[in-house]
Parts: sequence; structure tokens; C-alpha cells
Amino acid sequence: MAIIKAETSSQAFVKSQTQKYSVLQSKNSNPDPDPDRNRKSGQVTNFLKKIVKLVDNRPSNANVDTCPVVCIGASAGGLEAFTQVLQHLSSNTGMAFVLIQHLDPAHPSMLTEILARLTEMPVGEIKTNQAVESNHIYIIPPNANLVILHGVLHLLPREDPPRIHLPIDYFMNSLAEDQGNRAIGVILSGTASDGTLGLKAIKAAGGITFVQDPGTAKYDGMPRHAIAGGDADFVLPPPEIAQELALLGRHSYLLISKTQLVDDKLLDDHDNMNRIFSLMRTAIGADFSYYKPNTLKRRIMRRMVLHNINGVPGYVKYLQHNPAEIKALAQDILIGVTSFFRDQETFEQLKGELFPNLIKNKTGNTPIRIWVPGCSTGEEAYSIAIALLEFFEEQGIHHPIQIFATDLNGSAIGKARSGIYPESIRQDLTPERLRRFFIKVNGSYQISKKVRDLCIFAEQNVIKDPPFSGLDLISCRNVLIYFGPVIQRKVIPIFHYALKPTGYLLLGTSESVGTFLDLFALADKKNKIYAKKATVTPLNFDFTTIGSGVSRLEEEKGMREPRVDYDVLQEADQLLLTQYVPASILVNDKLEILQFRGQTDAYLSHAPGVASFNLFKMTRPDLAIELHKTIHQADKEEHPVRKKALFIEGEYVDIAVFPLKDPAQEKIVF
Repeated sequence: MAIIKAETSSQAFVKSQTQKYSVLQSKNSNPDPDPDRNRKSGQVTNFLKKIVKLVDNRPSNANVDTCPVVCIGASAGGLEAFTQVLQHLSSNTGMAFVLIQHLDPAHPSMLTEILARLTEMPVGEIKTNQAVESNHIYIIPPNANLVILHGVLHLLPREDPPRIHLPIDYFMNSLAEDQGNRAIGVILSGTASDGTLGLKAIKAAGGITFVQDPGTAKYDGMPRHAIAGGDADFVLPPPEIAQELALLGRHSYLLISKTQLVDDKLLDDHDNMNRIFSLMRTAIGADFSYYKPNTLKRRIMRRMVLHNINGVPGYVKYLQHNPAEIKALAQDILIGVTSFFRDQETFEQLKGELFPNLIKNKTGNTPIRIWVPGCSTGEEAYSIAIALLEFFEEQGIHHPIQIFATDLNGSAIGKARSGIYPESIRQDLTPERLRRFFIKVNGSYQISKKVRDLCIFAEQNVIKDPPFSGLDLISCRNVLIYFGPVIQRKVIPIFHYALKPTGYLLLGTSESVGTFLDLFALADKKNKIYAKKATVTPLNFDFTTIGSGVSRLEEEKGMREPRVDYDVLQEADQLLLTQYVPASILVNDKLEILQFRGQTDAYLSHAPGVASFNLFKMTRPDLAIELHKTIHQADKEEHPVRKKALFIEGEYVDIAVFPLKDPAQEKIVF
């Protein structure tokens, strides 16, 4: 009954908005001078959020057309680009095409009549509540926004100034949410950056994206922004885009409903799936085998479609001969959709309740330390930094701020460091925030230096790399939903370990700490804010890759790929991380130091004479005794051992020893 009520509510909302659209149209598209209508602009955005819940919870037998839906967006120079696509596009692709052109809101459009002469497919201007059909072309009318819900197109009123009109992003976001892997996005000629965020949403949902080669576009602003966004699968001239669409149209992946399970016969090939995980772990040092299975399978199938490969064995061979594809697959798995001040109510709660708690008992020079794991392209970290600055100004106080933002996706970290975002972020920010915390740069917005300086971005694997420590807040929103239970059980204790006794954990609205209620207390149910409990963190984690059971596959002929050498940015990441993780070392079974992490000079030093990396020759004598006992106990019990609050030379020291099995040499390291 809850689903039925939700759908009825959504349909009522669509009806009310389409009625409003009809009223506006009857007034000859004249702008409504009533300033109160600006308050309703958020309604449409909220409607898009509702679509996610409705589609994900839709009954499996819902009657939805299974044809892929292609959104083709353009602005200036769009007519020429549309013409080139349609002239080379088969009239029997099995797809539905929705054309979004930036149009003058005060004048009727002749686009439908012009394009109808170029194709045998039916071409029509969209009427609200219109179900999409394959081999049909639908064109948006002037002065409207467009969404799709359950395969039905709905016209909505255009948002009023000061919000910028971004009809391509608007519809592509809706299309991604409603159609998932059956969504295809195409960006053609135009100025500015409309469509950049829409392509990201489509790709994250498992869809496929095209961008016109900027060299063939009459106006290259939109294509260049879309390419810079990093989410274009194909960059081609319009005739070649048409040819690729025709090839994609009949692929089985695009015919799978968003609510259907991925083809079991195709992907439930455990041996080959494990080979893929092994190749990825060897090449990039990350183990994806414990991510959510359905997410993994859809991402792999998406890559197979892009390369016109129909079987997993063939894709394994392709990975073996094309190392760059391994990185591309990892990028696909790690892609996530984020935005500035996502869930505004949560940020209001941070400023109203949580930030005041963080500054209790802090002196003016004590920094607020925050970690944002899975930070993607940085919007969440920067939003928290801005919210803190606003809070400090409102309270007339000041504290140093340290925000550590990490992600496994090196490309995303690079974009986060630059702090440059498309013009369409205006949809998520107030004019005041844009003015105070951003600067305009070549048609984009860049985070101001005073905000960028508060955030340290680094490439890090939260599953295997040592965490930060002494943190006041961890914001890990909409990350756990991609992890399987094994990784979730590993990560939650790590967060508990990293927080101060008075620290907080912020999760996404659909996430929780699961069974770890002994570690965290729910402080805010609605916003998923958890307070750390005063209990000892269970020592059931280590900072190495989780054993996936596929390591033996790496030894098979042709399976092992050479590990990619670290580049300058990765080295910089490592330097940053060593400044803020707990002092730690890795030693072998002979107690020779293999690696230093963090600042260890307070505990280790080189002895005079012949150089040696023997642990006990480098350890302070008073610490060596306790360290020897702890290592001996961990070795004997083959279990982590921790000694807390050891009083050594006038200070308290904690020691934790983790025995690790080296599968290659069958030896214990610590």
C-alpha cells in the first residue's frame, strides 16, 4: 500500500505541475511577475528526488516500455547538429529519441516541422503525459522543463530567475533515475555547460554517453565542458554518433529493465568474474570483489557494450590485452553522483546542533578535524567547509579547520583539487554562497582559495590504507551503499577507531551502522548522525586488502599484469597521508622494517655504526621491551594485540600489533 500511495502522490504532483504548465502556456508564455513563485522552484527538484524512490521501489511487474531512451541536447548551432545526426540515423533503431534544444520561451518553435523532413520516424512536439515509443522522436516545446516517470513524459513549468534554465541537465537527471541502464545521453553544439551534470547522472546509472567532437561543432562550449567533466564514453562527429546509436540499439544490455536482474547466464560465471577482480587488484591495487554484486555486474556489462563484447570470457581477454581498460572499468565502478549541499536539511542540522557540539571544550587554536572518505569530486568536502565558515561567522568565533577528503578514484581527486565546476552548480547554491565562496573562471565556477586551503585531497583506499585519527567528524554519505556486507563490517570499526571519544559519524539517508550499535549511538535518526560510544574498538581489522579468494588466479598464465608505477600525484598523496595517519611500521618475520607510515621519529632512530633496519636496533630502549612482548604475543596467538596507555619516559603510548599473512611467501609480517 505504501508504494501505491507514493505513486499516487507523485502522479498528483505531476498533474498539478502540468496544469500549472498549461496555465502558463495559455498566457502566451509571458513571464509571471509574481515573486512568490520563486519559492516553488525547489518543488521540481524535490520531484526528481521522489522519482528515485518510486522507481527503485516499483513493483517488478510494472508495465514499462523496455526501449532505450536517448536524450539529445543542444543549444546554439543545434539545428545543424540535429540535422547531421538524423540524416545518418536509421529509422529502425528500436530507440525513442527526446530532443532538448534551448529555445526562446516567448516564441513558438519550428524545430518539429524542420526535423520531420529529415527522417521517416514520427516527429512531434511533446504533449504532457505522453508515453515514449520506440522509433519515435519527441521534441521539447518552448518555455518548459521535461521529466520522465515510468516511461511517460511530463511537461513542467520552467523555473524562474535567478535560477539558470538548464533543460538538458533537468531531463537527463530524470532520465537516469527512471531508465537506468536504458538511458543514453548525447551532447551536441552549444555554449555554456548544460548537460555536463546530466551525462554524469546517466553514466552513474549505468547508461551510455556521447559528446560531439568539439572540432565539428558550430559552438564548442557545451561539448568541451562535457568532455572536461570526464563522463563522455564516445566523442564523435554527429554522423558517427548516429552510427554508434544504431549499433547499440539492439544490444541485450539496453533491453534489460531497470528492475530486472542482470542476465544470470551471461554474468554468473564466477571463474571469469574472479579473473576480472584479480586483474583489477593486480593492476591498481584495489579489490572490488566485495562490492555490491549487482552494481559490479551492471558496470561490467556497460563496458562490454561499449566495446561490442557479448560474453564475459571475451571481456577477460580484452582486459588482458588492454591494460587501460582495467582502469576504465575501475573508474566506472567508482563513479558516483554528488552535488553541493546535498540534502540541505542535513547541513542545517550540522550548523544547528552538531557543529556547536564539536567546538565544546575546544581552545581557539585546536583544529576541527573532519574526514570525508569517498569524497568523489569534492562537493561534499567543500560544502562542509563552507558550512563551517558560515557557522563560525554567525557565532563570532574562529577555529582552525582540517578537512581530509579521500577517494580511490584518482581522476575524481584531481578534479576535487582543482575545485572547478560547471555553471550548472548554480542550481544547488544560493546567490550569496556563489558570491562569497566561488569565482567565475572561463564559464565555470572555482572554489575560492580560502575554502580550498581548508581541504586536503588525497587518493586513498579506505578498506586497506590506515585511517586518519583524532577526528571530530566523519562524513561518509552514500558510500556504504556500494559496499557488500563484508566491507561494511570492516569499515564501521575503522570509523570508530578514527574518531575522538566525542566524535560523530554522518551517513547517507539510506545507510546505517548495521549491527555495530555497540560502537555508535543514533543521535539524529532523520539525518543519520551517529555519536561514538565510549567503548574499545574491536581489533578485527587490518590495513591490507581483504583476501578475495582469487589470488591463485593471478598465477595463471597471462593473468598477471605489471603493477602501474606511482606517478607524482600518487607520491604526493602518500606524503599527505603520512602526515596524518597514526605512526606505524611494517616489519617482516625477521623484524626488519619494510615500510614507515606516519611520523615515527618520536619512537625510532638510527643507532650509530653499520646501518640497520632491525626494529629493536631502531626502537627506544624503554619502548623496545613492551614492543617485544606485544609482538611475541601477537605472533603466538596469530591475532591482533593492543597495549594501551603504557607510561614510557613521561608520556602515555598505545601499541597495536597486527599479524598479517603474506600469501606469496607464506610468512607472517607485522
